[in-house]
Amino acid sequence: MKTMIEIYRQNIYGVMGTLIFHILLFGFFLLTNIDVKKKIEEEQLIIEFPAEIEDIKEIKEDVLKENNKSPDHLTNLASNRLSAKTQATSSANDKFFDSNYQDELNEAQNLVANVNKQLAKEKVKIEDIKMPVQTVEEGKNPDSVKNVIYTGESNIVYYLENRYHTSLPIPIYLSQGGGKIIVDIVVDKSGNVMKATPRNDSKIKDEMTYLYAKVAAERTKFNADQSAPAQQKGTIHYNFKSQ
Repeated sequence: MKTMIEIYRQNIYGVMGTLIFHILLFGFFLLTNIDVKKKIEEEQLIIEFPAEIEDIKEIKEDVLKENNKSPDHLTNLASNRLSAKTQATSSANDKFFDSNYQDELNEAQNLVANVNKQLAKEKVKIEDIKMPVQTVEEGKNPDSVKNVIYTGESNIVYYLENRYHTSLPIPIYLSQGGGKIIVDIVVDKSGNVMKATPRNDSKIKDEMTYLYAKVAAERTKFNADQSAPAQQKGTIHYNFKSQ
């Protein structure tokens, strides 16, 4: 027992020092934990909402203050306003495309108008085409009638075996572009041209030249010959002078 007392007296200060150290350490951790909790509790929770939700919130607050409406009614009101805002933005984005579409539509309408204007122009009537006519009396010797008709710088040449013209229209001054047209003809026994077909030529620039040649050939009259073929074939060459 005496030995235990001596050991206690020798180590009492060390035990007390150790105990005091642990008490202080415990108190430090306790105070630190309380400070951390306090900071956590004081920390504000911040939530960011999309701009549309913020708009709805502002609209609700404003209308509640002014009209004291119900929340459901305000939600519908906010939705309508946002919808109008979205439509305005969409309209602004589509403005460029609407402009291009309108330009294309106007161009198409102008094209149609021009086409209709061209179609509305009075077409050339065959009966209105006038041209001088060279005539030869019936009963002439075919060998005495020339098949080449010169008119200044232009000429008409026809090839129809043992036949000669009694009435030959001259259209060579009607063409604006000039050029040479060969017309294949079919003539009956009475000398009437039953069919006239102009040949295509890439050198001809004025399309009306074909019409003038065809009309002139159809109006041509040859001498009657009962011994000739029922459908005698030949050609008439029109050398048009450019006007």
